[in-house]
Amino acid sequence: MNHSERLSAQDSSFVLWERRETPMHVGAVAILEAEPLGSADGGIDAARITRHVESRLHLLPRYRQRLAFTPLEGHPVWVDDAHFDLGYHVRRTALPRPGTDGELKALVARILSQRLDRAKPLWEMWIVEGLEGGRFALVTKVHHCMVDGVSGMNLITLLLSRSPEEPPVVAPAWTPAPEPTPFDLLVSESARRARSGGALARGVLAAVRDPAATWSRLRGAGSAIAQALDAGLRTPGATRLNRPIGPHRRVEWLSVDLASAKQVKNRLGGTLNDVVLATVCGALHRFLAKRREWHTRLDYRIVVPVNLRSPGDEPTGGNRVSAYFLSLPIAEANPLRRYDAIQTSTACLKSSRAAEGIELLTQLADRVGGTWLTRLGGHVIDRLRPYNLIVTNVPGPPFPLYILGARLLELIPMLPLFEQQGLGVAVLSYCGRLEFGLIGDRELAPDLGSLSGALVASFAELETLARSRPGKRPLRRKAGKPPREGALRALQ
Repeated sequence: MNHSERLSAQDSSFVLWERRETPMHVGAVAILEAEPLGSADGGIDAARITRHVESRLHLLPRYRQRLAFTPLEGHPVWVDDAHFDLGYHVRRTALPRPGTDGELKALVARILSQRLDRAKPLWEMWIVEGLEGGRFALVTKVHHCMVDGVSGMNLITLLLSRSPEEPPVVAPAWTPAPEPTPFDLLVSESARRARSGGALARGVLAAVRDPAATWSRLRGAGSAIAQALDAGLRTPGATRLNRPIGPHRRVEWLSVDLASAKQVKNRLGGTLNDVVLATVCGALHRFLAKRREWHTRLDYRIVVPVNLRSPGDEPTGGNRVSAYFLSLPIAEANPLRRYDAIQTSTACLKSSRAAEGIELLTQLADRVGGTWLTRLGGHVIDRLRPYNLIVTNVPGPPFPLYILGARLLELIPMLPLFEQQGLGVAVLSYCGRLEFGLIGDRELAPDLGSLSGALVASFAELETLARSRPGKRPLRRKAGKPPREGALRALQ
């Protein structure tokens, strides 16, 4: 039986917006102990790791599927890859011994600069040997149309376990479904549109039967969408990092103590994400000042992705995110005032409906079903450039993980860069550390290493500030209206 699965509007946007200069893959760098996986030749037993990956792929069917495109409209769909070759996706390379962290970062930057081949499943894993200190690295990149920050942890967490003692698992047999022909895809798309038309007719009938309830839902949806458009259509201030980017990248990473970050939160109030954003803000205050990039009226806006999955939902793949738009007070020299401003802003954003409005717009794109609408949204965003920077913060496992007995020492996330966005910051908590992954355009951010140092200094400043405070301070802010339930059902 032929099988295909249509990408959602949100997932397909990362396919449709991808260019040579903006490869749309999410990256991760896992640094592990080398000794438990050492081979007789002094390297790493790559064949054993490959077999381990193979034994887990039945839990991630998307990793053996590739993209196809519907006739006429050109919308992407998933189909099984009849020629799937695991050896193509799991690759082996080495640094000249003893490989330093700086050499590893240069290698990671080159790997993340290369686009994934759309004729094959959209992921790669690189086994990197020769790292000093008895370590090796696994560098993964997965296309953003397959994962977001939360579901992107799937491949890593499925490969890793909480115990160093893990019995081998035999990979179950896999037979790909026959590839659909263009005619099959056309018939499938026609049937989908017929179902959508029937659902729309039923929705109109229900609206006629209960116009008061329908009007209330539509009014709530309109308010949420208006807030989303107001937040997303404002043009921020310009910096030299917000110019057209090229295809080549630089990367840096660092970590800070998670317990210390929680202590800052406990003393200054707010959330752990407020601590992360304040750390980034203080670092940008230093970094952009050194570049002579900011002034007191600069509106420096960031996007903070928001996970839309309910507690307990299994992140099986794809994107389920919305976003907050937030102006960072990077011109503020006082770290306490910076922290208070961020804490106030994030608290107000949580009671706003902008993120809900973005979710409603993606629902609308799925219901309308037109690829043209997704393309139009991409063109509008490219023209307006409504933000300077993306900062994402994903909670990871608080306990140590292992792969085939080798302990995971560090896990560093990496974002893709979008058009005119020369810098990205991703944060992941793992085993008592907050790991910061920085990625920048090679030409626009030649001084990315100085931002890493600025992050360390900014966090130390917050630690010093927190130690001078006896305990959590109450937040004084204007009360926002809580989100009204039911608005997300307005288009259903």
